[in-house]
Amino acid sequence: MHPRYDEILTPDALAFLAELHRAFDPRRRELLDRRRRREAELADGALLDFLPETRAIREADWRVAEPAPGLVDRRVEITGPTDAKMTINALNSGAKVWLADHEDANTPLWENVVSGQLNLRDAIDGKLDHTSPEGKRYTLNEGELATIVVRPRGWHLTEKHLLVDGERTSGSLVDFGLYLFHCARRQLDRGAGPYFYLPKMESHLEARLWNDVFLAAQDRLGLPRGTIRATVLIETFPAAFEMDEILYELREHSAGLNAGRWDYMFSVIKKFRTRGADFLLPDRNAVTMTVPFMRAYTELLVRTCHRRGAHAIGGMAAFIPSRRDPQVNETALAKVRDDKTREANDGFDGSWVAHPDLVPICREVFDAVLGDRPHQLDRTRDDVRVAAADLLSVHATPGGHTEAGLRNAVSVGVQYLSAWLRGTGAVAIFNLMEDAATAEISRSQVWQWLHNDVTLDDTGARVTRELVERIADEEIGRLPGEPGDYAAARALFMEVAVADDFADFLTVPAYERMP
Repeated sequence: MHPRYDEILTPDALAFLAELHRAFDPRRRELLDRRRRREAELADGALLDFLPETRAIREADWRVAEPAPGLVDRRVEITGPTDAKMTINALNSGAKVWLADHEDANTPLWENVVSGQLNLRDAIDGKLDHTSPEGKRYTLNEGELATIVVRPRGWHLTEKHLLVDGERTSGSLVDFGLYLFHCARRQLDRGAGPYFYLPKMESHLEARLWNDVFLAAQDRLGLPRGTIRATVLIETFPAAFEMDEILYELREHSAGLNAGRWDYMFSVIKKFRTRGADFLLPDRNAVTMTVPFMRAYTELLVRTCHRRGAHAIGGMAAFIPSRRDPQVNETALAKVRDDKTREANDGFDGSWVAHPDLVPICREVFDAVLGDRPHQLDRTRDDVRVAAADLLSVHATPGGHTEAGLRNAVSVGVQYLSAWLRGTGAVAIFNLMEDAATAEISRSQVWQWLHNDVTLDDTGARVTRELVERIADEEIGRLPGEPGDYAAARALFMEVAVADDFADFLTVPAYERMP
């Protein structure tokens, strides 16, 4: 317990978490077992497809709830962790929505878990301010601020600092439950509501679990049904085949779907990592949103959402502007503009940025398409036809396997894990905002190349453990500080990138190394 923690960890709030745990944790664990069984089937040769048993849902005429206050116009959304400085900057950024991240952009240190909840509550109350070590003061603007949408941890993560009946609690239920308990009424009093982004789901059954949690939590706290709204990140390969079903399960609580591009790439590698050339991806930077399998995924997402009256939110612009290199900025900002223009023209209702300086570009692009309209739900994209084979067309991705790509993966992975283990979950590396999702791509791509005997196109070298070890040492030698400063991160990276057994998520073993 630290100062003010008792304001969040009250007896009533903890009792609420215990109720959620006892009611829903057994189902959570059953669904995680189901994930593992399905992954084994894929490794044995199965393919993903649209579910025959839910065909009636896909073909029926139904719609989700009308957009909730604060979620009608979502043309620009900014993402970031819930530390005090980021909370203030995000709310002041001019974005319509802030994804307040307890997941990929956050390290689940106990201090981050609880202080993030305090910062959210203080921000809603208008009381949050922050002074940096350099003496710069940050305060909330007067007037309109971004709508807060909280992203809890995924179903696979636990919270080791809160036990119920001797068992670890679900990180998802802790992050969700504490925010709902303390802030739902506060948000309703402000004319908004308790809104969430739901990550890492792999099936509509996992969405059904969330919906049941919402119903029970609303009843328990005396909130009208439908008060909670949730946007689901379609960021796993299996979920792309169940978009309709996920919206259907959450329909009275649904606020749309998001194209979570980085985790989606990771999931593609993860689910088919042992299946050889048909699912072998090239260098990460070669996998753009216009390659066939990514294009099919985003087109289907917009069509599915708008057919059901749900918002479709585009992917991340992860570029971090440089104040020292105008040429880097010019090139990168042109790519950001092209990416957002494609999304707006495809029918997305808004998109993500990782830095406040990118908010004006994203807003300008979507303003040009939307004008005074808050969204483009009327664009139902009836022209889109996506088959399972289109989503699975990973083999059609152009690009090569290069030493530069391998070096980038190793360096990003080690640098990110070094920061993560010290308590920072969003890190600027090579002018990009890296989070757990991009680190997952880096380490899973190394694993895939190593275990599929990839030969690098530019050097002719076969990717081996010895090559990865050497590159890691060389890349660490280029980083600030001493090599020993990166020893823990290097060891963890090797554990999740080259071992025979593939860790489902690198954050799971990383969490065990954290106090």
